[in-house]
Amino acid sequence: MYLAANGRPDAPPRPPGVRRRVPAAVLALGAVSLVTDVSSEMVTAVLPLYLVLGLGLSPLQFGFLDGMFNGATALVRLLGGRLADRGGRHKRVAGAGYLLSALSRLGLLLAGGATAGIAAALAADRLGKGIRTAPRDALISLSGPPEALGRSFGVHRAMDTTGALLGPLAAFAVLWATADAYDAVFAVSFCAGLLGVLLLVLYVPAAPAAAAATPVAGPARPPRTTALRDPAFRRVLYAAALLGATTIGDAFLYLLLLRGLDLPPALFALLPLGAAAVYLLLAVPAGRFADRSGRRPAFLLGHGALLCAYAVLLAPVSWPTVVAVLALLGIFYAGTDGVLMALAAPALPAHGRAGGLALLQTGQALARLVGAAGFGAAWTLWGQRPALWAAAVALAGALAAAWRILSSPVPAGAPAGTRTPEPS
Repeated sequence: MYLAANGRPDAPPRPPGVRRRVPAAVLALGAVSLVTDVSSEMVTAVLPLYLVLGLGLSPLQFGFLDGMFNGATALVRLLGGRLADRGGRHKRVAGAGYLLSALSRLGLLLAGGATAGIAAALAADRLGKGIRTAPRDALISLSGPPEALGRSFGVHRAMDTTGALLGPLAAFAVLWATADAYDAVFAVSFCAGLLGVLLLVLYVPAAPAAAAATPVAGPARPPRTTALRDPAFRRVLYAAALLGATTIGDAFLYLLLLRGLDLPPALFALLPLGAAAVYLLLAVPAGRFADRSGRRPAFLLGHGALLCAYAVLLAPVSWPTVVAVLALLGIFYAGTDGVLMALAAPALPAHGRAGGLALLQTGQALARLVGAAGFGAAWTLWGQRPALWAAAVALAGALAAAWRILSSPVPAGAPAGTRTPEPS
């Protein structure tokens, strides 16, 4: 396992003059995610219109359905990770998740206007997403050299974000061509989802060669060793959860921009596109920066960009403020999303990689849920400006604490295999 002498997972040294290409398996997984995100974002873009305007559901009913299934996704990741680690079935478990999400589009077609059928289809989609995420990220981490993990995750996230940007455009193009036929959107989305499954089956190897070639210092760990027993991984988990608990959520930032400029509510849906475009442009450079300069600094700098976004919002809001906040939010995701996976993966053995990453993703997601709920409560009790000040102070404190956590050495008696010589 590639860890520094103090037990902190980070990028191992790369021989001078050696230039690594992105592994073919990573590109294939990126293509799968791109096509799948086109499929899922087509539905996401039109679902509020379809349910509220088309079927007459109240916003409260829609919010309940969406919120309940989104919350369940975080917990299902644990199941997906555990199943994938049993016998190294990462591809099969990820494929089952992708297939379940694709079939959920067919469920929307067959449900008609029945609320129970729609709820079942939404549940299937969220379950599929939860099941596939950790095995997919484990496949990425096992498909290439550890010293290039930041770049691999950056390429994957860039392709994934491309699909997220194309999906809404494709949905509204289908609606325009079919005179607002929502069934046509669901049908095209279903076909795109099946294409993603087909790409996974044909082009993603079941057992990446790098999994067997990953160097491990010291004796191999017993198969029952859990991720939480690894001090280096625990430090990454604690830091990610602490920072997640002080992340207030994108929707609140967009709402603050909308209120500050008194913009029409219709523009609310366009604001995420700006942040996503910046994320798309910077995902690969951020991953390469993390590989060269260290993943811990890159991860903390990404949260520093989020802190800057809070600070910008404390000033009077203007159009330059909108541009700055969206750019900083894109930098935040570029410096944290894939980089966190690249930071944690070397601390996990290949036989427990998916389960460990699932635990990390679930911990971060639940912490962010707490952070968003806390900010919403503070806004309600104190008003938006005092709540934003409190969020900024909390994030600054969390950054300092996370730096200390990630910089602290692993105590004596750490499990075998968590230490290698510090690279010169």
